[in-house]
Amino acid sequence: MAELRHSSSLGSRASSSPMKRDDELSPLVSESRPDDDDDDDRHSARDRDRAFWHQFHSLCPPHFGDDHRVSPYNSRISMLLLLALALAGLISVFSIVSRLNAPYLCKKDGITLHCPHVKESPSLWENPYSATTSWKPCAERRPGGISDIPRENETNGYIFIHAEGGLNQQRIAICNAVAVAKILNATLILPVLKQDQIWKDQTKFEDIFDVDHFIDYLKDDVRIVRDIPEWFTDKSELFTSIRRTVKNIPKYASAQFYIDNVLPRIKEKKIMSIKPFVDRLGYDNVPAEINRLRCRVNYHALKFLPHIEQMADLLASRMRNRTGSTNPYMALHLRFEKGMVGLSFCDFVGTREEKVKMAEYRKKEWPRRYKNGSHLWQLALQKRKEGRCPLEPGEVAVILRAMGYPKETQIYVASGQVYGGQNRMAPLRNMFPSLVTKEELATQAELDGFRKHVTSLAALDFLVCLKSDVFVMTHGGNFAKLIIGARRYMGHRLKSIKPDKGLMSKSFGDPYMGWAPFVEDVVVTHQTRTGLPEETFPNYDIWENPLTPCMCRA
Repeated sequence: MAELRHSSSLGSRASSSPMKRDDELSPLVSESRPDDDDDDDRHSARDRDRAFWHQFHSLCPPHFGDDHRVSPYNSRISMLLLLALALAGLISVFSIVSRLNAPYLCKKDGITLHCPHVKESPSLWENPYSATTSWKPCAERRPGGISDIPRENETNGYIFIHAEGGLNQQRIAICNAVAVAKILNATLILPVLKQDQIWKDQTKFEDIFDVDHFIDYLKDDVRIVRDIPEWFTDKSELFTSIRRTVKNIPKYASAQFYIDNVLPRIKEKKIMSIKPFVDRLGYDNVPAEINRLRCRVNYHALKFLPHIEQMADLLASRMRNRTGSTNPYMALHLRFEKGMVGLSFCDFVGTREEKVKMAEYRKKEWPRRYKNGSHLWQLALQKRKEGRCPLEPGEVAVILRAMGYPKETQIYVASGQVYGGQNRMAPLRNMFPSLVTKEELATQAELDGFRKHVTSLAALDFLVCLKSDVFVMTHGGNFAKLIIGARRYMGHRLKSIKPDKGLMSKSFGDPYMGWAPFVEDVVVTHQTRTGLPEETFPNYDIWENPLTPCMCRA
């Protein structure tokens, strides 16, 4: 990490700042005077010299001159003055030496970072109790509620969607599908988890979620069936037939858009697929009850299969008992895979060979954005200033140490293959050696049953992070925002740290930032970024902050 420079390079600036150097060499000081003032200047200079030497001799000890006699009072003053000067000199030397030896943020020794010790805060592992008791979850199914769904032969028709992407994007799509079915008063066919080009997974809904619980929990809200009705004969063509597909739905469409544009098609055809279905339902432009229904699906209806829940409980238990006694643990979602680094179009320090390979990778995967590559350096600088670049493992390590987390902190890492491999991970792992992944925490035999479905491995990471005492995200994404939202919904008690990447990039790039002010900035800034109750705002993301529609005042 080039940004975390050691202060051995500070020798030149320890003695004088740029401002001081400018003062010393200031061109505003005049070097010439009018000729008719020369005599006066020479007289005044001689007078000043006489005054100076007279004062000097009066303060010096007797051995500076045989004919001078000094009173005991003046002798004491001279000794005190000399002592004061000596003390000031010692302090100055100590200050300079300290600055030369003190690290700029953290000392980098090869691939190891050494950060100064920070006192552990009493609220390191949980949010203040007083701040987390004013809200409670209220999206659950109401006991004894009366079902308002129509009989099967009275629904407006059937809708069918493919949930695309990774596990958490699929989860959001399922929640939205239930909400759209409610808006349209239609029957929802159990969503299909579509194979993604990146994930290459063939997982079905029933391979990951408890279908019986899903249908039963929502039976008073929406009618859900497991499969396409038997009377419909063109099952294989449902998602490919243009006549049976609703397209061109804008992102974050309103409830009224579906009523005006989709409902007539469903009434006419009786069964329709909706494609694509990623972020096709808004937040502020739908009724509050629809948003509560989405939370009901997300936090109550969608349950992972029992064997996934049990394995996640086992991993969480091992994290808490790794030291032989019960201890809290941190979960870190480290988004620094090759794909994320490439897609970010940010610049990360590396060898010339790494930079060439990354440029080739970006040109191949995102040719339109890459163009000829000439604009990318300026773009990378701008994105880093705006806090839109993933945090590197070493940067995460420095931030956590500044917050006060000690070397012994137990950390569970949810991540794919980190870009740069072990060398890139070394600063984080060396600073926090009690760092493990699920592959290190579980045996190969225990994970073999989950390797068949990539989605179920992602589910394990999701649950272990959800159960952690502290969750730390390093970049945006559906995984992080669903974790943070769920922990808020559970009562805001568990800390969910969302680093201010914009501020951190400025601090890491500031050659005059010392460790003490950096620690202060980190602590003060992140006091309000730990998953505390936060009022919603226009265009807020319900998955990260379910407060207003899905929670009630206690």
